[in-house]
Amino acid sequence: MSEELELVMMDAEGSMQKAIDHLDVELTRIRAGKASPTMLDGVRADYYGAPTPISQVANVSVLDARTISIQPWEKNMLAPIERAIMMANIGITPQNDGVQIRLFMPPLTEERRKELFKKASNEGEQAKVTIRNARRSTMDDVKKMQKDGLSEDVAKDIEKKVQDLTDRYIAIVDKHLAAKEKEMMTV
Repeated sequence: MSEELELVMMDAEGSMQKAIDHLDVELTRIRAGKASPTMLDGVRADYYGAPTPISQVANVSVLDARTISIQPWEKNMLAPIERAIMMANIGITPQNDGVQIRLFMPPLTEERRKELFKKASNEGEQAKVTIRNARRSTMDDVKKMQKDGLSEDVAKDIEKKVQDLTDRYIAIVDKHLAAKEKEMMTV
């Protein structure tokens, strides 16, 4: 029976860790005024009929704190990359000089910073909901096991461990959001 409990706990922790990993990915996509190649991770350009990540058809580099340079490996990819960036609606207009595309990050206004933080907070809340759903699912599994003969003391002990795990992961979400807020509000 204890092996089954361990599996339930490992499954819960795995679900909670996936929520944190997803939050990390989403927070890196929210720009904080600094240029970062990860901003283009979700953008896919049409490469001979297949939607392909920009990083697989061009060199993406950061020239300075506010400029990203995209240099396609094939010259005919300039227009599809530029179109993909416009369609992605990341809030940046690409500048095409015929050889490379440059993305200039506009300085963030206070209003835009607050809007971006609101978006980051929503992502954090989604992560917390996922963590709580994992907790609820685990608690349901423990209750089923209790009906199948698991002692009440062991069930209460597992429920406490699951709650501690949930609290720990929610604290991690809060820490990530605090770091992102600090990054966004720094001028």
